[in-house]
Amino acid sequence: DGCPSGLKIDKDFIQSELDRRRPGAAKRTQDGTASLNPAVTARNEADSVEILSGIFEGKSTGTPIALLIRNTNQNSSDYEAIKDIYRPGHADFTYMQKYGRRDYRGGGRSSGRETCARVAAGAIAKLLLKEKGILVKAFTEKVGDISIDEGYFDFKIDDIESDPLRCPNKEVSKKMQEKIALLKKEGNSIGGVVGCIVRGERGEPLVEALAGLGEPVFDKCDALIAQAILSIGAIKGIEFGEGFKAAESLGSENNDPMSMSGGSAPTFITNKAGGTLGGITTGYPIIFRAAVKPVPSIRIKQKTITEWKEDCDIMIEGRHDVCLCPRIVPVIEAMTAITIADLYLRNKTARLTDVLKNQAPYGIPE
Repeated sequence: DGCPSGLKIDKDFIQSELDRRRPGAAKRTQDGTASLNPAVTARNEADSVEILSGIFEGKSTGTPIALLIRNTNQNSSDYEAIKDIYRPGHADFTYMQKYGRRDYRGGGRSSGRETCARVAAGAIAKLLLKEKGILVKAFTEKVGDISIDEGYFDFKIDDIESDPLRCPNKEVSKKMQEKIALLKKEGNSIGGVVGCIVRGERGEPLVEALAGLGEPVFDKCDALIAQAILSIGAIKGIEFGEGFKAAESLGSENNDPMSMSGGSAPTFITNKAGGTLGGITTGYPIIFRAAVKPVPSIRIKQKTITEWKEDCDIMIEGRHDVCLCPRIVPVIEAMTAITIADLYLRNKTARLTDVLKNQAPYGIPE
């Protein structure tokens, strides 16, 4: 809801974003060959999007846009053997404490399946941001203890999307894939870190379109992004710019000096703040990293309890990811795009001159 009318809606783009999130698809390498992604489940979910309302003649009408993605590859029998057992690392126990009953056939609202709706909505937000030249791009920065160079945000998009793990460094990605393949044989899983950047499509600062977003206190830009990202089930932490390194630095090291050497517009010599000051964007790239937990469904015996308060062991069978990072990349992009799009539209009311600008005469379409 809230998408302005008149935005050109590309259904193929929405589908392509959903295809990036879905499992069961082979990744195309740079030489054109297909390779199965070692990190993700073998489930083959089509994730075909249907547009129900809010779009007419290829453009948004201003009313709510309803998108439907059917779940066509569910297998409830996978959960029959563990229907009375609380799975470690899952929300089974907490849902039962809250509601007094639960549907044991998967995670329901806490399942990663839920994120397809976020990606579909995020695709609409991306189309809006593209009109202003704003790009939102995420990538796998770290798997376990294997990481690309710290602060590596100067990447080529093709290097991300051609890689099975969506890691822009091919040599590091190979080491990550070897680690994941080993864990898959063991029936285990692993976590990682996803980096994300909001910037101009060509990598340039966007002071005109991207600066000034965010409210001074409770709805700071970074606070709202953090809320959006932490609402994704597998995310356990987030940091902006230098993040926790700032706690070890001096003020003289952590501040971002400014200069007029670039011409008529101020220039930030560094961007350690990660694109926000006082919770309001500077126009320079918004940079953050999100910590992704290991997949809790593993084929290794673990201790747990039943709904009847009895100790027991559990080993989870079925089709599960080994590392969530490559599939959670488009989800993080989507939640970031939704947040930035909301803040951009909200910011159009910050100055009276903007409110009154370009108003069409009553009853006459622009």
